[in-house]
Amino acid sequence: MTTTAETILEPPRRQGTPLPRWVKSHPVLTTGIAIFIPQLIGSCFNIAYNAVHIERLLLPEQLAYFFRIVAIYNLLVYPIALVCWVLLMRYLHQRFKVLNSGGELPAEELDNARRLVINLPWYGSGFGALGWFLCIPVFLGALSAHEAPLDVRIYALLPISFAISGLIASTHGFFVLEILAQKLLYPVFFREGSPSNTPGAKPLSLRARGLLWVLSAGVCPIISLLLLRLAPQEQEAGFPWFELSVGVIGIAFGLTTAWLGGRWITRPVDELTEASRRVSRGNLETRVDLLRADEFGPLIDEFNRMVTGLREKERVEETFGRHVGKQAARLILDGELGARGVETNVTIMFVDIRNFTSRCESCSPQKIVELLNRFLTEMVEIVESNSGMVNKFLGDGFMAIFGLTPEPGRQQHEAVGAGQKMLQRLGDLNQELSAAGFEPLEIGIGLHSGPAIVGSIGSPRRMEFTVIGDTVNIASRVESLTKRLQCAFLVTEATRNGISDDIGAEPFPPQQVRGQSECLTVWGVAGTLR
Repeated sequence: MTTTAETILEPPRRQGTPLPRWVKSHPVLTTGIAIFIPQLIGSCFNIAYNAVHIERLLLPEQLAYFFRIVAIYNLLVYPIALVCWVLLMRYLHQRFKVLNSGGELPAEELDNARRLVINLPWYGSGFGALGWFLCIPVFLGALSAHEAPLDVRIYALLPISFAISGLIASTHGFFVLEILAQKLLYPVFFREGSPSNTPGAKPLSLRARGLLWVLSAGVCPIISLLLLRLAPQEQEAGFPWFELSVGVIGIAFGLTTAWLGGRWITRPVDELTEASRRVSRGNLETRVDLLRADEFGPLIDEFNRMVTGLREKERVEETFGRHVGKQAARLILDGELGARGVETNVTIMFVDIRNFTSRCESCSPQKIVELLNRFLTEMVEIVESNSGMVNKFLGDGFMAIFGLTPEPGRQQHEAVGAGQKMLQRLGDLNQELSAAGFEPLEIGIGLHSGPAIVGSIGSPRRMEFTVIGDTVNIASRVESLTKRLQCAFLVTEATRNGISDDIGAEPFPPQQVRGQSECLTVWGVAGTLR
């Protein structure tokens, strides 16, 4: 499954909306100031509403008193909320500087800072909502206490004014803070760790987010229009310009909220989809780097852990496979062989280099090792390309297993094909060896098919993957017959019977072999007889 960057052309990863340089240079300040934008929008709506519906219902002395209440309220209540907000942002800014400069915070302090970052939208929208909705009892109570009688329509229109303004400012303030905190603050506070695992954090769930979007984009404007129409009107009302304005503003806010909401949900979905495609194409270096505290957070974390596990499994399988063979590594890691192995039909191949002992006497150890590596590199590649698995290196040869693939019925074809290719490749290799000053190599190949136990044996602390059974012994004896019968490639009748194609094999007289009570019929593969 391993692939390289040269073989896979990945599509460019989606990037978020680029931020101005000043915003990136002052992330905490930008986040802190951003809350005032929806508050200003709510204030503009409130001022326009009061100018159209409230001021005309107040006597001159009541209107002057109303403006005094506005001034006193803004000088007393909002500064308190502003001080609380500034203290929160100052607390975050100090910790942000430490983390951004590469420093570390105590674990408890870091948890507190992370919790505050995630809960920041609640604090910001909560301060704003408290200020807006507190206006209703304060202003109604103050105006009612004035000596001049109050128009009864004020008791309906004034709460509408503050309620609509508060909902506009609070809901959109929440979304703005959430987006900026994730984009500007999360990468520093959650450089190590995940927002979804922060204790005490209260991220807005996807279900609650949907309800808030509906409230902000649909319910608020509709309720605003209904309340405006149900509120007491003058006898001669002109064209409902203000109601039309509320409708237009509601549509604008609905589109804005839909854009924010769509971006908030579709981006992690798109990132996960694209990452899944890259993994399916074999790129196990894929990672989704989004930091989310809602339900997407655990999903992204589990996806990244899954890819890390696949990458680690591939690394272990590749490293393990160099020692026991890739097929054996996969079978062992997947647990397909069980604790005690399984009995299955396999084809065993033994390969041996002729006269290797005498060659060792006349060559230095370094040349012998070089020769063996060149030979084994070529032969192992042929075995594995024919769905076989080299199980043991035997000094001057090796043992290979065929039949451990999803299509074991072709094991005899694959084993015989591998043997023929090995002999062909040996001819080319001998020419190369002769040019390099080495004596040509001669090999013997023996095949036998039958049942055997395939699995790991040994002690609990040291085990070895191998094949056990009489099939292995017979295959070894068949290979030893190649020298006596002067045939480089011998197969037993059990192997030949599993091949439907005519391989041009020629039978030898039954042979007596050590360890077998009955004589063995062997066949010489065409082109390998001397």
